[in-house]
Amino acid sequence: MRTHFCGLVDETLIGQTVTLCGWADVARNLGGLCFIDLRDHEGIVQIIAEPDAGEVFKVAADVGYEYCLRVTGTVRKRHAVNDKIRTGQVEVVATQIEILNRAEPLPFHAHENAGEETRLTYRYLDLRRPEMQRMMRTRIKLVQALRRWLDARGFQDIETPILTKATPEGARDFLVPARMHPGEFYALPQSPQLFKQILMVAGFDRYYQIARCFRDEALRADRQLEFTQLDMEFAWVRERDVQDAVEGMIRDVFSEVIGVQLDAEFPRMTYAEAMRRYGSDKPDLRIELEFADIADLVKSCEFKVFSDWANHADGRVVALRVPGGASLSRKQIDDYGAYAAKFGAKGLAWMKVEDAAKGREGINSPIAKFLDDAALAAVVQAAGAQGGDAIFFGAATYKTASDFMGALRLKLGKDLGLVRDGWKPLWVTDFPMFEWDEDEQRYVALHHPFTAPAVDDIADLRANAKTAVSRGYDMVLNGNEIGGGSIRIHRPDMQSAVFDLLGIGAEEAEAKFGFLLDALKYGAPPHGGIAFGIDRIAALMAGTESIRDVIAFPKTTTAQCLMTGAPSPVPDKQLAEVHIGIREKVLVDKPTV
Repeated sequence: MRTHFCGLVDETLIGQTVTLCGWADVARNLGGLCFIDLRDHEGIVQIIAEPDAGEVFKVAADVGYEYCLRVTGTVRKRHAVNDKIRTGQVEVVATQIEILNRAEPLPFHAHENAGEETRLTYRYLDLRRPEMQRMMRTRIKLVQALRRWLDARGFQDIETPILTKATPEGARDFLVPARMHPGEFYALPQSPQLFKQILMVAGFDRYYQIARCFRDEALRADRQLEFTQLDMEFAWVRERDVQDAVEGMIRDVFSEVIGVQLDAEFPRMTYAEAMRRYGSDKPDLRIELEFADIADLVKSCEFKVFSDWANHADGRVVALRVPGGASLSRKQIDDYGAYAAKFGAKGLAWMKVEDAAKGREGINSPIAKFLDDAALAAVVQAAGAQGGDAIFFGAATYKTASDFMGALRLKLGKDLGLVRDGWKPLWVTDFPMFEWDEDEQRYVALHHPFTAPAVDDIADLRANAKTAVSRGYDMVLNGNEIGGGSIRIHRPDMQSAVFDLLGIGAEEAEAKFGFLLDALKYGAPPHGGIAFGIDRIAALMAGTESIRDVIAFPKTTTAQCLMTGAPSPVPDKQLAEVHIGIREKVLVDKPTV
């Protein structure tokens, strides 16, 4: 139907006849001339219909916004050059205009910033917008570049099952009733984890897959019920083998897709150091703010919140200097306290250092009266505060204080313009093997149950489970975890021991993971891998904070597809075929934004 794309018409085509197809981005009838900006996925070109063109001019005068057109005409030099578009040096004088389809009045304009609900309801119109086209094409280029890189280095693209066994250990599984096996269910994969490990046992050595994954969990800006990850696994490797390979891949892909040169070598930081300095296992290093631990300075102070947690075996008292923060109003400070409360803070102590040279007299703080002069001076010095700065304090269990102060650090950085431009990649390593779950009164795996511990001795692991370190690692970029992986357990006795420490008894382990335990018995090689979030990387490359902008048909934060109306009821006859009945009322967790 066409000879050229609209956005690729240029000066090399002057004098030639072209046929173009696209949408009327703008249609203007000026009486003596009709102008149409014709748009396709490559861009826009200006169409001119002159009054002596007869029927062509009449058709052009009838064209409306977003009409679907086929235009034939001659390319000529444009009189009024438009440097803002790629085709701005030329225009097409129409000799034929065919209206392929008319468009009713649209619910929003292609260049309008409509509300997200409207955009998702009419996603086909939203995706037609140039900005969405740009972001989706960034994602497409990312996936193409990843495949080229991996294929060139001998990685094998192998598909793993979508209908698999339910092995809930983390997020909830999506369950699929098995029609031919009444009362039994498949599960949609949360990741290809177990299959890719078995592929290493099977001798495929280097595997990858652009895999669709499913997790029935609350949605937010960087989470979806279904998502895409680059899944990778290597046999005969240690941590640095995996890290060095994929670091080179990410560096090359960023250069190819968006022209960004990442660090020649990504810095490395242990989990313990990341939590100590930034209160996060995915710190945004573009923000230079760091914590100062002050428990030793306030153990004897009269402020009970500080002294109690400073003397608690698992307590933490931390200070965060905010450059220029003395100018914050009381309302702003209270708002930051409310924000920290969302992440577990019971309160947020603060101090304004209005004039450091005046000592106590230069400090404005409701807690200053509880600190003697020596402690007050020591706290200000430890925080590195100067005149005009503020200090925020967190006191709680180590994890809770780290969590809410880490969240506060990010918000302050963004609100106060403390986020530097550029790209800051980072490896975070040496994660804890386990976390203690107070509700279930058992250990849970920080990464997943198949991550190898740093120790090879099972007795050592059992004796020191609380402080055990794993061989897990995450790649972080600008405060976003874009990839997570580990060296896996390749010995069946160690895997059984880890299951046992996680409260998964031998019988349950056999029922859920027996096929993996069996596979590990037959010469499983040492292996490890990593998975990268395609959606998150694409969002970073495209410059958007929401992964919904780089997913063609995403769900809302209430887990709905507004365009199709999914999820939706199913007729009783269809339910009966899969042996399912619906109870009158079932209590479920409400999704959170």
